[in-house]
Amino acid sequence: MSIRDMKGKVKDLIPVENVIVSVFDKSGLEMLVPALVHINPDIRFLSTGGTYTKLKDLLENPAKNLLEISQYTEFPEMEGGLVKTLHPKIHAGILGERNNLEHQNYLKEVLGGGVFIDMVVVNLYPFQKVISLPEANFESARGNIDIGGPTMIRAAAKNFPSCAALCDPEDYWDILHAIKEDGGVTSFSQRLRLAKKVFETTAVYDRNIADYFDAEINYGIKEIRGLYKFSGEDNG
Repeated sequence: MSIRDMKGKVKDLIPVENVIVSVFDKSGLEMLVPALVHINPDIRFLSTGGTYTKLKDLLENPAKNLLEISQYTEFPEMEGGLVKTLHPKIHAGILGERNNLEHQNYLKEVLGGGVFIDMVVVNLYPFQKVISLPEANFESARGNIDIGGPTMIRAAAKNFPSCAALCDPEDYWDILHAIKEDGGVTSFSQRLRLAKKVFETTAVYDRNIADYFDAEINYGIKEIRGLYKFSGEDNG
């Protein structure tokens, strides 16, 4: 069975109106966020955790331009900060085809007022930095494997005909300049180039994790087991 092709026509130019921002590295947000508001005063940011707090401080009118993701999805995040963005209302908005009437209905009716996401601004937990710390162990490394971030930017990159995926603060200035010059929109070619960078980034990220697991397993599974408590066993 093959995956079907996209239904409907693709938009070349997409206004930046609904933006998900969820970043570990918050550098550059002080430039990106106010500039996007200046370009589109009605823009809405969806965010969570520390990024939400940062954006709230950066925005002149957070009540107008900022919404916590749990408010948008009407679904509380899991203890420990887990499952914040892994929700159909988020991913249908990222993956949805804009000119597909069924997708429009799914967002509006099935998901109760979901919107298409125009841009995803995400960078990932610093796995490589964590494992280089002297105090690092397998469990601290495991805890710093990003799930929601790669899922969102990969979804946005896959659906670049409908969504821009921005994964590197070094690109903020160029993207802002292009959006401003084009009248508040992203272009097809711009979104395609951003998608390529996302897949390069996540490929390196996953390779680093796999290499770390390989090295630690070769060192000894017994040592890894010693970091955990197992149900039904007396760990002393």
